[in-house]
Amino acid sequence: MVADKVTVLSRSVDSDQAYLWESDGTDGYTIEPAEKTEVGTEITLHLKENTEDESYDEYMEEYRLTQIIKKYSDFIRYPIKMNVTVSKPKEDNEEEYTEFEEEQTINSMVPIWRKNKSELTDEDYEQFYQDKRYGFDKPLEHIHVAVDGAVRYNAILFIPENTPFDYYSKEYEKGLELYANGVLIMEKSAELLPDYFSFVKGMVDSEDLSLNISREMLQQDRQLQLIAKNIKSKIKSQLKTMLKKDPDKYETFYKAFGRQLKFGVYNDFGANKDDLQDLLMFYSSTEKKLVSLADYVSRMKEGQTQIYYATGESTERIAKLPQTEMVADKGYEILYFTEDVDEFAIKMLRVYDDKEFVSVSSADLKMEEDEKEDSTEANTENDELFAKMKEILSGKVKDVRVSKRLKTHPVFLAADGEITLEMEKVLQAMPDNQNVKAEKVLELNSNHEVFQSLKKAHEEDSDKLALYTNLLYSQALLIEGLPLEDPVEFTKDMCKVMI
Repeated sequence: MVADKVTVLSRSVDSDQAYLWESDGTDGYTIEPAEKTEVGTEITLHLKENTEDESYDEYMEEYRLTQIIKKYSDFIRYPIKMNVTVSKPKEDNEEEYTEFEEEQTINSMVPIWRKNKSELTDEDYEQFYQDKRYGFDKPLEHIHVAVDGAVRYNAILFIPENTPFDYYSKEYEKGLELYANGVLIMEKSAELLPDYFSFVKGMVDSEDLSLNISREMLQQDRQLQLIAKNIKSKIKSQLKTMLKKDPDKYETFYKAFGRQLKFGVYNDFGANKDDLQDLLMFYSSTEKKLVSLADYVSRMKEGQTQIYYATGESTERIAKLPQTEMVADKGYEILYFTEDVDEFAIKMLRVYDDKEFVSVSSADLKMEEDEKEDSTEANTENDELFAKMKEILSGKVKDVRVSKRLKTHPVFLAADGEITLEMEKVLQAMPDNQNVKAEKVLELNSNHEVFQSLKKAHEEDSDKLALYTNLLYSQALLIEGLPLEDPVEFTKDMCKVMI
C-alpha cells in the first residue's frame, strides 16, 4: 500500500546461506542467494514517490511510526524496538537540552485481557477504557471473558455510563475492536454486536482468526458468529444482574440507553423481544420511579389480567389525563410511556408473563363487569343524543358514547383499533407519513354537569348542541396533545359561549 518494492533478506539458524526475496507487487517475485552475517530476517519497504493526494514519506516520521505500532501492534507478545529521539538537559546548563537517539520498546506486549481477573482491579479496567479512548466517561460495568472451547478468544466489554454525543445519529458506528493474536485487524467489527447492544465498547482477541481475513469474509466466518452469539449472551446476563443487584446503577444505564433496548424489541418484527423484555423499564404511577415489567406483575391485584399503560409527553401530563383517573382510583398501577418508541415496542411485545398490555385510552378497556352493564344502559338511554353528536362530528369520530372511566372530567378521546392516539401523533410527525389516523371515540361523563347541558341542548336548541359538541371535541383533542383542525373556529365557539 505504501511501497513500490519490498525486499526480505533472511537467513535460517540451520543454514549459512541467506536468501533475498524481492517483489514490486505487480508480477510475482524473485528469490536469490545472498550474503547475511547474522541469523534472522530484515524486511525493507521502498516507499513510493509522493503524489498530490498521498504523502508516503510521512511513514519515515518517528511520530507516525510510533502511532502505527501502538495502534495495531501494541499487544504483540514480542518487543517492537525503534530508535527514537529523546532529549535531556545539558550538564552545564539545565535550561538547554541536547537531543540524541535511543532504542526503545514501543509496544506494551502484555495485554490486559490475557491477565487473570484476580490480578486486575476496577481501576485497571477504567484505565484501559481511558487508554483506548472508548469514551470520556467512566464505564458503569465491565465484562472480562476468556473462552477456550470450540473457539478460543478473550474479550473485555464495557457498558458506558453516558450516551455518546452522536449515538442516535447516522454518524455513529457500532462495533468492537477485533484482534488476531494481539494484532488489531479491525477497529470496529459491527458483526460482533447486535444493534440493540450497539452501545457496548471493548475488544475481542482470538487466536483462531487469520491476520489476512477481510471484512467480507468476517461476515460469513462461523467462528466469529459463535463469538458474537456468546458476547450477546454475556451482555444480556450482565444487564440482568445489574438490574437485580444494583437497580440504581441500572437506572443510570437505562436512562442513557433504554431507548435502544425498546427499539430492539420493535425492530425486526419483534424477533428479539424475548431477549429484551426483562430489561425494559417504565415509570410507575404508584412507585413514582422506573420499574421493570417483572416488578409490575409481582404487584398486580388479585384477579388482574392486564397490564395498564398510558401515553403522553411527560409523566406530569399523563398523570393529569382524564382516562387515568378512574383506573388509578381503583388501585391499579399504570405504566407511563413518554417516548415515541414505547407504544410501538409494547404493541410488538403484546403480552408479558401471560398478561396483556392494555392502554387506558383503549375504547375496549374492561375493568369490572358491573361498570360495563351500567355504561351499556346509559348508552341505550341516550342513543338519540349520541347519534346526533356523531352526525355533527361526521368523519371525525367513529362513535360517541358514555365513558366508564371518567370521574371528574367531562370528556376524552378513546382509540378503537390497533392505531392509538399517541401512535397517530408519531406517525403524523414522520416525513413520509401516510396520513394514518386512529379511529377516535368521543367518551362523555354522564355524571358531569356538562352532560346535563348537552341533554338540555338536544331537547331545546340544535345550534347550541352543535356548538357544545364541537367545543368538547376540540377540548378532547387538546387534552391528547393533538392539533386542532381549525383553531380560529375554536376561538369563535369559545366566544359564543361567553356571550
